[in-house]
Amino acid sequence: MGYSLAQIGMEAEAEVRVARAEVSEAAFTTEGSRPEEATKDFFVERNGLRFAGTHLILDLWEAQRLDDGPFMEEVLKRCVEASGATLLHLHLHEFTPNGGLSGVAVLAESHISVHTWPERGYAAFDIFMCGDARPHAAIPVLREAFRPRWVNISEQLRGAF
Repeated sequence: MGYSLAQIGMEAEAEVRVARAEVSEAAFTTEGSRPEEATKDFFVERNGLRFAGTHLILDLWEAQRLDDGPFMEEVLKRCVEASGATLLHLHLHEFTPNGGLSGVAVLAESHISVHTWPERGYAAFDIFMCGDARPHAAIPVLREAFRPRWVNISEQLRGAF
């Protein structure tokens, strides 16, 4: 039996909730496993959980302007600014003849990467940030810029303990 994309999205959200609960439970039941804080390591502490950073995976479907390199560069810079991150380097590669793009914004706080398939109206974004950066603030920037019909988002707390 096949699944609709909506069903797959709901199942993925449920899996994310279960994984968060498991990570939260592990963080509170593993006594003595947290390292001493001698230096600033830019780990994040939220709701009693300590982790390296938030990794968002975004799938944009029926999106626009996915083959426009200068526009993508501008959008990635706006994502970095909205997130309060620090841009170190931005590199995009434009593919021919389909016009897809692949690229990465290397951040002091980690990265934002993108891969597009304009012939399918699909874009895959990874947003991973640590420290005080706010990766979720990039989501409205991407929605406004590319006007996708729908977006699938998953979140992973990297290095949680």
